[in-house]
Amino acid sequence: MDYKKSNAPTTTITRDMMRFCEDTGNIYETVVIIGKRANQISVEMKQELEKKLQEFASYNDNLEEVFENREQIEISRYYEKLPKPTLIAAQEYEEGKIYYKNPAKEKNSL
Repeated sequence: MDYKKSNAPTTTITRDMMRFCEDTGNIYETVVIIGKRANQISVEMKQELEKKLQEFASYNDNLEEVFENREQIEISRYYEKLPKPTLIAAQEYEEGKIYYKNPAKEKNSL
């Protein structure tokens, strides 16, 4: 997933909590949905970052050979400037891009 194309804000913003709980009817359930999606995004971002930084991995134990790599620094800066996973997940929820279901509610309605 390309997180740079996400229109999520890079800083914290104030949100209307009543609008967030319109779908579920419960703000706590909404927070759980957003939290689980944020965890998924975080894992994806971490795997992507580790994959890119793996190219620069040094398998020597010699401390004298440690040096700064400009490309590695640029990759790290890129990921630092991205919106946080919770902000991306909240934006996805607002846009209706998150699919969720509650098995407990489905059991009760049958």
